[in-house]
Parts: sequence; structure tokens; C-alpha cells
Amino acid sequence: MTTFKDFQPEHFDFALNGRTAVVSLRGAERKNPLTFDSYAELRDFFRALAYADDVHAVVLASNGGNFCSGGDVHDIIGPLVKMDMKGLLDFTRMTGDLVKAMLNCSRPVIAAVDGICVGAGAILAMASDIRFCSPDAKTAFLFTRVGLAGCDMGACAMLPRIIGQGRAAELLYSGRSMSAEEGHAWGFYNRVIEADALKGEALAFADRLTAGPVFAHGITKTQINQEWSMGLEQAIEAEAQAQAICMQTADFERAYRAFVDKKKPEFKGD
Repeated sequence: MTTFKDFQPEHFDFALNGRTAVVSLRGAERKNPLTFDSYAELRDFFRALAYADDVHAVVLASNGGNFCSGGDVHDIIGPLVKMDMKGLLDFTRMTGDLVKAMLNCSRPVIAAVDGICVGAGAILAMASDIRFCSPDAKTAFLFTRVGLAGCDMGACAMLPRIIGQGRAAELLYSGRSMSAEEGHAWGFYNRVIEADALKGEALAFADRLTAGPVFAHGITKTQINQEWSMGLEQAIEAEAQAQAICMQTADFERAYRAFVDKKKPEFKGD
């Protein structure tokens, strides 16, 4: 098993809040851009989470009033225009691997979005399981505004499932900013919370999740993602097998014993 007790990443900020990992990007003066190094380190972090026994949820927090401004213009955009096709494909596959690592980490990920959340930053929010935002959140999938397609890091697959085909198409074609009000009304954001309470609310929500049946939460996340590509009959059978596995856990028996004793169950994740 992996533990994060002494984890000190080089390219993003990290803290353990109980069993919740709090992650935020660096570079507040530039609205927290992603770099080649932070992409790769975040990918490796989420991959390792699947084997962690001391992290049961993740909060992706904002920093200095903003979430993320996307790929750094000087660190990423400049070098990309000089790369050959192999180098470009290595990069785009690496960024996609970050999203896949987030989806496959078996831990619920909560994005707490304040201010600017654009480009790859919007993708990080999209790839999270739960999204909270402040009234000042401005979210844009602005790839077309820099001469690229809207199909970046899974956006054309995931965004329509969250907000609907027509709304996703509008954002991905235009690159325009989605306001917090729109994002909430469309189902992209679960809640709109004042900026000074945003991180605290995200942490409180994470705490409720980490107090629950952690193994079962991982199964829920797996099924939500895997059932995208299943027919209904396949999904029902997959859920039958998944639930039978959960019924073998000690947490399931703890919940039963607690109910019988008229007590609140104390889940331990086994």
C-alpha cells in the first residue's frame, strides 16, 4: 500500500486533512497554470491513490482566488509549436493519462473552483466527481480560441454527459466562459458557495465521504465510469456483481450490527 503521510510534491501544493488530500496548483500570480512537470506529477499522484490506505478523498482547491488558467503559455504552449508529431502525441497522451488517472483512482474527487477555471483547468474540474464553485467562477473550454479543437482530454465524451449535448457543443465550439450561475443551472456545478466558505464546504463534504464505506465508494466511482460504455442489461449485471462484492465487506456487516443496536455505523473501509 502507498501512504502520503510524508508526501512532498515538487510541482503542486499538498496537505492531508484527516483522510482527505488537499491539492492546489502553484503560481497564483499567473492564476495557477499547469506545466509539463505538474501534469506528470499530478498523473502519478492520482495513479498512486488507487493503492493508498491513508487518503479516502481528494479536494482540488483553488489558490489565490483562482483555480487554474490551463497550460502555461511559456512552459507549454511555446515549446509545443516547435515539437514534431511524436513529441506532440506524447504530450497529448500524457495529459489524457491525467484524466484517466483521476477516473481510475477509486477515490471521490471534489473540485472547489474559485475564479478562473479554463482550458486544462476546466478539464480538471470536469474530471472531478463533485464540483463546487464560488459566484466568481469563470469556466471555459477555450481550446478553439487558441486554434485547437474542443476535443481535449476527453471533453467531447465527458462534458455532454454532464451538461447535455447542445450545451457542451456551444461551449466547446465557442470557447466562451460559462458563469457560475449557468454552470449550476446546467448541472456542471453541484453548489455555488461564497468564496470565503468554498474550501471549508468542500472539506466538510469530503469528511462526510471519508466517514462512509470507502471500499464501496470506490466501487461506486468505478461503476459510474465503466457504465458509460455499457448497455442497460450489462450495467444491471455489473452492478449485481459489484454489490455482491460489497456485501462481503466488514463495513456491510458493521452497518447491519449498528442498525440492530440502534447505533451509527463506524466504517473502516474493509
